[in-house]
Amino acid sequence: MAVPAGRHGDLPAAPDRKTGPAHRLFDVESTLAPAADGKVKISIRLDQQEMDRAEEAAYRRIARQVRLPGFRPGRAPRKVLEARLGAGYIRAEAMQDALPDYYQQAVVRHDVDVIAPPEIDITAGQEDGPVAFDAIVEVRPVVSADGYETLAVEIPNPLPNDDEVDAQVDALRAQFSELETVGRPAVDTDHVTIDVVGSHDGTEVEGLTVADYTYEVGSGAVVPEIDENLRGARAGDILEFNADHPDPSADGLLRFRILVKEVQARILPDLDDDLVRSASEFETVDELRDDIAERLSEAKRAQARMMLRERVSEAVADLVVADLPEALVSAEVDRRLGDLQQMLQAQNGDLEGYLASTGQTAEELREQMSEGAEKSVRLDLGLRAVADAEALEPDEADLREDAERTAQRMELDPDEVRDRLDRSGGWATLRAERRKALALEWLMDHITVTDGDGAPIARELLAPPEEPRPDDEPLSSVEDTASPDGDESPVAPGALS
Repeated sequence: MAVPAGRHGDLPAAPDRKTGPAHRLFDVESTLAPAADGKVKISIRLDQQEMDRAEEAAYRRIARQVRLPGFRPGRAPRKVLEARLGAGYIRAEAMQDALPDYYQQAVVRHDVDVIAPPEIDITAGQEDGPVAFDAIVEVRPVVSADGYETLAVEIPNPLPNDDEVDAQVDALRAQFSELETVGRPAVDTDHVTIDVVGSHDGTEVEGLTVADYTYEVGSGAVVPEIDENLRGARAGDILEFNADHPDPSADGLLRFRILVKEVQARILPDLDDDLVRSASEFETVDELRDDIAERLSEAKRAQARMMLRERVSEAVADLVVADLPEALVSAEVDRRLGDLQQMLQAQNGDLEGYLASTGQTAEELREQMSEGAEKSVRLDLGLRAVADAEALEPDEADLREDAERTAQRMELDPDEVRDRLDRSGGWATLRAERRKALALEWLMDHITVTDGDGAPIARELLAPPEEPRPDDEPLSSVEDTASPDGDESPVAPGALS
């Protein structure tokens, strides 16, 4: 019997029977035991009373669906239906409907972190009497992340240096610069007046042949070889050289002949308070430089925080050397494919068109996504291992607040959200996501962080701005660090299923 996968992103609600109400869940007898190959066995027993309820629900649903002469929909007696459909039909339908519910209830009760659909074996009650069945299901492995305490990562220094500030100041000065003819060789930022003849296989190329063209040396506006030859050239020089064609599909090389007619240097105005007042809202050079340094610092610190999360995530994923369950990797690939499909649909496209435009098959796309999916799964397992090792647990009040915010965002009744979290095992999913977030925060606060020169970076430079988070702003998900398409909701995908 096919039963959907369990919680942590895949646990279903009661079967979607639009013709009748979902089964109400009752406490039933269930036990949990280990099984081979990373699986567990959940044994569930339904007494006669439970099966009577399930069969009555199935009978009412079927009676509304089946049309029998002489009876209004839903009014055909059970015996008449059984005579028409077969004596075991209603019981089989009852088991098909009810067993997933009871399996789900047992998964939630025993807090089983299942990662794949179960294998169901009905051990008693196939035809009558109490029903017993076993569900053999694969669970998320518990791995180690040995060495997480001594991790070290390298990121760029988040403080701007004088050269970076000078570059910003010079960019402002360049807005008021003038060009002056010089007799020296050309250098980067100089403007040269040139006649250019570009040809391919002996034929001049339209767009590459022009007279009296002003070109900034070092701009890389055409092909790199032009800048390489113009550096050091003087007025009157004739330059002839070959260059790679910018179109990779074109055969042969481009041939250039350039006459340098004039070299002009960019003359920057003196940096003084008068220039600052005319070019900005500041009164003095010091005020301008301080403002530039502050803005650069904010940008670089934000970039450093993002890079720190990325580097820490990569380092933690690399610590997980255990073999990965195929079910986890496949589920992550499916999630990424789903995200891609949603993005394409938002752009009025579809997956078939994407595959056609990229020249890929669906299998090749899945294979391409597998490497990133494996890294994401290793990160997930690694962060869980760190949370276990450091005994990191979220505050229950925070979980309740997350549920409240989710209810507001989805325009649902808070009691309904809490009930769905209770029934689906969503609280465990939410708690797991929170624990991973705490583990990532712990690592970012404790591991060694250095710049490119090996110098330690002060922790305060990596702290986020102290701004209150609006009540309706979702918390960052750990998945955001694993892939660009992670979910931002404080309740993980599937937690409310």
